[in-house]
Parts: sequence; C-alpha cells; structure tokens
Amino acid sequence: RAAVNDSAPAPARPRKHSLMAALVETLAGRCAYVAARAKLPVAAKAAPVTSRRNAMVPAAVSSRLRALRHSSASRGSRTTTKASTDDLIYRVMSANQEVSVITVVGTKVVAEAVNRHKTAPTASAALGRSMLSAVLLGTFKGDDETTQVTFKGDGPIGQIIAICDNTGQVKGLVSNPNADPPLRPDGKLNVGAAVGRGFLTVARAHPQWKAPFTGTVEITTGEIAEDIAVYLQDSEQVNSAVAVGVSLDRELNIRSAGGYMVQVLPFASDETIEALERSISSLPSTTDMIADGLSAREMAEKVLGDLGSLQELATESTPSYGPCCRDDLRGRMMRALASMGRTEVDSIIEEQGQVEMTCEFCKESIVFKEDELATASKDL
Repeated sequence: RAAVNDSAPAPARPRKHSLMAALVETLAGRCAYVAARAKLPVAAKAAPVTSRRNAMVPAAVSSRLRALRHSSASRGSRTTTKASTDDLIYRVMSANQEVSVITVVGTKVVAEAVNRHKTAPTASAALGRSMLSAVLLGTFKGDDETTQVTFKGDGPIGQIIAICDNTGQVKGLVSNPNADPPLRPDGKLNVGAAVGRGFLTVARAHPQWKAPFTGTVEITTGEIAEDIAVYLQDSEQVNSAVAVGVSLDRELNIRSAGGYMVQVLPFASDETIEALERSISSLPSTTDMIADGLSAREMAEKVLGDLGSLQELATESTPSYGPCCRDDLRGRMMRALASMGRTEVDSIIEEQGQVEMTCEFCKESIVFKEDELATASKDL
C-alpha cells in the first residue's frame, strides 16, 4: 500500500452568505463541523440556526461536510512510530476567551493499541480514529468520569469500542481485527466500508450517577470523525469543529496520529469567527503537522492563529493505553469464572486442570491453575 495521509484541501468554492458556511466550504475534506445551541445529555434534533454567532454550520448537516477520512495504521508486528513528538493532550482558551481548543498527539498510544490487537491496516485506522475521538470527547471532564464511544455497524469490522477517562487513559477494541476491505477508488483505506451502516453511541458515566448519559445517532459515513461530528450536532449540541487522523508511511509503520476539537462559545464575536476561519483554513493536515514534529501545544497555537492563547489557563495530560491492572483483571476474571456455576467450573477442573482467560481490551492473558479453580468452585 502506498503512503496514506489525511485528505488534501478541497478545491475553492464560492463564498456563501453565512460566514460559518464559508468556513465549512474552505475546510471540506479536512474537518467535521457540527452546530448546536445548548448542551443536552441525550440525543435531540437540532433547531434551525438563525444566527451565525450560535453555530458553526447551518442546522442541517451540509452534504459537503467531510471528516478527516484518509488514515490508516499498520499491523501489530510493525508499529514503529515515525513522529518525533511525544504524546500529549493539550487544552487552552483563546486570548479573548471565546474559543476553546483541545489538541492531541496520540501516535504512540495508537501504535500500542495496534500492537496489542494485531489489527489489519483498515481495522487499525478505524480503531485509532475511534480512540482519538474518545480522547477529545472524554479528557478534562469531571473526576472519575468516563466516555465510551461505540460504533455498531453492519460492516466486516463488527463493533468498535473506545473508552477514555478524564485523564486521557484510553483503550479500545474491534470485533474483527482482520477487517481489511479493498481500497477505495482513490487508493485510500476504506474505513467506511469496514464499519458499514448502523449506530454510533456515546455514553458518559460516573460512579455517582444513577445511569450514564447516552446519545445515539445513525452512522452516516463510517469514517469515524464525520460520525462524531453528527453526534455532537444532534445530541450534545455544542458549537464544535473536530478533526482526527492516523497515517502510515510506505513501510506500513505508523507515521503519526492525532487531532483537535475546537469549541466556539455562544458569545463569540464575528471578528473571532473570521480569525478562526483564516487560521484553520491555512492549516496542513493534523497528521502532517505531527509528522513534522509539532507538539500538541504548537498545533493548538496554529489552530487559534491571530486569536492567541491564554497560557495561564492551559491544561495538559499525557494519554496512555489502559488501564488494565493485572490484579484487577485477575479479580474480574475470577468473578467471571464463578458466574459460570459450580458444575461448569468442576467440569473445567476435571477436563483441563487450568483455564486461560484474555482481556479483550488489553489482550493480557491470565492462567488460572487447578487450585484457584477449586477455590472458585468452593466459593459458589
């Protein structure tokens, strides 16, 4: 396969009356844009937009809306990362406090996921994009809050799950790590075909909440970023721009992975929106910026451009894969064994003498010997 990068800038199109519509036109093929007015915990249809100050695009998602699609990742045995920038999640406000930006460099964390799951290139692309999206949605939320992104389509990859906590610890899985449909006509990995059509669900949970807040939307393209954009528009209704990307080099090593999410506050001025339009429209792809050595902070500065940033309000976190503590895994696996019932556990002891169980998220395996199985049986 040839080297795969984020999509090239879209050709110039006539400027529309709405400034934000023009911003979408300029960035078609690079970012997913969503519109909204108020944050809601569950899915809801967005009301028509009457002012450009309270939306990034018109209420109906433009047919020209495009997410960062062209990305991939290598099989697990070949995940040497090429980008020199360390993984980091960075959040900062514009100097006038009208725009919030979260950026993530996640090359190494995506490489680790690919290495653990031994995924084919297209499955790696889908998994990496989903994990990056979960990081953008879930990091810097309330203490102990977790965000789960679930794609359940009818494509060969089956289900994709990515879970991130408020510190940036993220993990993920795909039902079929070997999913690798034929390339698209333009030679890019066909993530949309791998995912297929179905539903995207985003759930936010906290130990003290009675139930998680959940929003579900139909999968529109299966290319991950655009579907996340549709979710933000229809469910959370936040003025946002989202971009994620994963790319390979010619040796199928992970070249770079990362993204950003821009949120424009309701009181943002027209001058702020115009400045944001100018800065984002001149950006290279996220994967190119990361491959060229830009840090998460530098990427945020490029996104904000002339707006500048309020450094004293900046927040950082380091993404990591997991957590999958072996002691915790052992306890959960033992409880799973116990739930099988005493007859079944005794049958395993008689036939095999031991059981090997594997965590589907981290792929760590734990072997339970006969004495541990006997203890589980006695506890039933």
